[in-house]
Amino acid sequence: MGSLHAVSLSLLVISIIVGSANGDIYDGASYDFMTSKLAKDQERLLSTMIGIEGIILYKFGSSISPLQGGLARITCKTVDEYGYEAASYTFLSESSDENGYFLATLSPSEVEDKRELKECKAFLEVSPLENCQSPSDLNNGVSGALLHSYKFLVHNNMKLFSVGPFLFTCQT
Repeated sequence: MGSLHAVSLSLLVISIIVGSANGDIYDGASYDFMTSKLAKDQERLLSTMIGIEGIILYKFGSSISPLQGGLARITCKTVDEYGYEAASYTFLSESSDENGYFLATLSPSEVEDKRELKECKAFLEVSPLENCQSPSDLNNGVSGALLHSYKFLVHNNMKLFSVGPFLFTCQT
């Protein structure tokens, strides 16, 4: 009796494996052996936009105000298809608005094929004010603010990272 159950179980396992490999119908849905949930999740993540938002301020004397027209730079380390370090990828934000708010976005299609983004940092880059050209390291604006946690915006399919606020110091 025990050997009959073992044979039945073996035949069931073999039929599931063979049926799956052939792409047969399983549980009401077509199952392609080469497509897995992991591959679909990876494809979704690869098509996800990346956004970096922050505030740029300037300090004149003891007064701190939003800086309109400032830029942030985002630099990401990359690896090639074999996992070796490749050239860094750098891009700039849009100019900050009247509230000092900036947004930098990156689409996966903008990154070279077969390169994967790794560690990314945001830097304070440009001030439009001639007398406010000294970036401070407040919130790592000079040394680079590491992008480490994000909120996922489902409606935009975007991972949104927040940094800063960053600060330029003006000469009086």
